[in-house]
Amino acid sequence: MRAKISLIILAWLLALTVPFPLLAQVPTAAKTPNVAGIWTITMKGPQGEIIMTMDATFTQDKEAFEVSMMSPMGVEMKGEGTIKGQELQWSMANVTKPGDAGLGFKAKLAGDTMTGDVLVGDFGTATFSAQKKKIA
Repeated sequence: MRAKISLIILAWLLALTVPFPLLAQVPTAAKTPNVAGIWTITMKGPQGEIIMTMDATFTQDKEAFEVSMMSPMGVEMKGEGTIKGQELQWSMANVTKPGDAGLGFKAKLAGDTMTGDVLVGDFGTATFSAQKKKIA
C-alpha cells in the first residue's frame, strides 16, 4: 500500500514539473523598439573628416516610421523606413540646386543610440551615429 501511495505521489510530482521546462521554451514575440522622438545625428562625410550634426524627428507606427530633418543647407528632408529587430533602414531625398541626392540609411539600435552607414547619392558612403534626446 505504501509503495502504491509513493508511486502516486511520484507520478503527481513528475506531472507538475514536466510542463514547466516546456513552457520556458515557448518563444515570445520580440517587442518592436520605440524610436519615436528627436535624435541628434552626427555624420562623418564620405569625402573625409567633414562632420555634420542634425536633429531628426522620428514618428513611428509599429515597425514603420517616418523621419524628417533639416539639411545643413536648411532644406527639409523627409523619408520613411522600417524596423526589424534592432535594425533600421530608411531613405530620404535631399533636394539641392545641383540636383536631388538620395540618402539611404542602415543602422543598428542599442537602447537610445544607433550607429550605421548612409549612402549619400553618388558621393559614397558615410558613417553616422545618433543619440535619442531625453525629454525633460
